[in-house]
Amino acid sequence: MPSPPNHLTDLFARTISYLRVSVTDRCNLRCTYCTPACPPERQRARRGASDELLSYEELLRVLKVAVELGIRKLRITGGEPLMRRGLVPFIGNLAELSPDLDIRLTTNGMLLGQYAEKLRAAGVGRLNVSLDSLRPDRFREITGGGDFGRVWRGIEQAFALGFAPIKLNMVVMRGVNDDELLDFARLSLEKPFQVRFIEFMPIGAGSTWDRSRFMAAAEMRERLEPFLGKLQEQRRTDGTAGPARIYRLAGAPGSVGFISPLSHHFCDSCNRLRLTAAGRLRACLFSDEEADLRNLLRSGGSDLDVRRLLLDAIARKPKGHEVRLDGSGQPATAGCRAGMSVIGG
Repeated sequence: MPSPPNHLTDLFARTISYLRVSVTDRCNLRCTYCTPACPPERQRARRGASDELLSYEELLRVLKVAVELGIRKLRITGGEPLMRRGLVPFIGNLAELSPDLDIRLTTNGMLLGQYAEKLRAAGVGRLNVSLDSLRPDRFREITGGGDFGRVWRGIEQAFALGFAPIKLNMVVMRGVNDDELLDFARLSLEKPFQVRFIEFMPIGAGSTWDRSRFMAAAEMRERLEPFLGKLQEQRRTDGTAGPARIYRLAGAPGSVGFISPLSHHFCDSCNRLRLTAAGRLRACLFSDEEADLRNLLRSGGSDLDVRRLLLDAIARKPKGHEVRLDGSGQPATAGCRAGMSVIGG
């Protein structure tokens, strides 16, 4: 077999170096924009026995091949990844795949206080925490029962342990939490958090997505600048920004970011693949085209077959997604049918 490339490049000259890995579709919260109307257990029953989760051994086999090909960044997601037993030892095994592997984790924070120290020791360096309100009652309502105080204590513990950067992800929904934009932005003045405002996306056939709740990133900025001054865009020098456009307030230890998949596409610089907990490989969040790694693994496929499937998925990665805004600034087309809890948040 020829030596693996130093990097993977798709048909549009994009370097593919980032793989998001969902380890479970279960979650201990029921965020309105993420989970479908149908409960997860019924979703799983509908998908049937063929959609059982990949084992850690299967995941490690796939990820070893991916790292050999040139993947340098792994993000562990769910559902809520900390709900899956044995996650910390699994992450420790991932860290052994390559000395320069960048391992990150996305969590809703409910179990972060319990696991932060173990995650740090296992090799996780950076955290994304979903946080859609700073108001306990509203947080509980958006998340279907989440405990804001518990999440915030977990964030503070992670900060004390040296996780950097800690990214706080807020999905902005007009009429729901958009009146907290300023409060969130001011967090970057207090600590070196990267506060990221994410456009509400039409994902999942059974989701509660509503056009009237969509707010474009440009309007978010217009809301903030009268109070905070003009936001100055920062150059990406540390490789941590991803799809976000990053800004810094004068004298702030932290930063503010905007993720605008609908109003300002970043498809031309997309460097990622997604692996669902059920073993489906996706090259684009908004596309339902998938490759079945689980079936390949369990039907006797070799590591060379896994390699070929990964390369084929990269070759099929679309130039961009087809969700567009109409003349009124609202999304004119639907996104993929699968929900974020199934794809991996």
